[in-house]
Amino acid sequence: MISLTDSQKIGMGLTGFGVFFLFFGMILFFDKALLAIGNILFVAGLAFVIGLERTFRFFFQKHKIKATSFFLGGVFVVLIGWPIVGVVLEIYGFFLLFRGFFPVVVGFIRRIPVLGSILNLPFISSYVDKVGESNTMV
Repeated sequence: MISLTDSQKIGMGLTGFGVFFLFFGMILFFDKALLAIGNILFVAGLAFVIGLERTFRFFFQKHKIKATSFFLGGVFVVLIGWPIVGVVLEIYGFFLLFRGFFPVVVGFIRRIPVLGSILNLPFISSYVDKVGESNTMV
């Protein structure tokens, strides 16, 4: 069992609520207020979970500036009131930022009994293999 500090527990809660508000905001036809709250909670939760310094170092690495600018630019665009454009920018930035983690996630999901067998179906496994390939370092 992994032991979490109190600030990490708060961060997990903030991140969870952030994801919930983002999802709920998209379901309700890109509600600006819910998406803005979700973005703020997600970024704040991430900072609580891994710490301010590590969050700053993660987002502002030299090779991740393009991804960070898309992600944080999308957050800003949502906050000023263009939710669809902002969410598209955020999703693109998110995939650029976290593409190094996708092989780990795919490997983990493949070990889960039901999901792993679904990912190994012939027409799905070729797409999952492409996502699971790692051509960059984290």
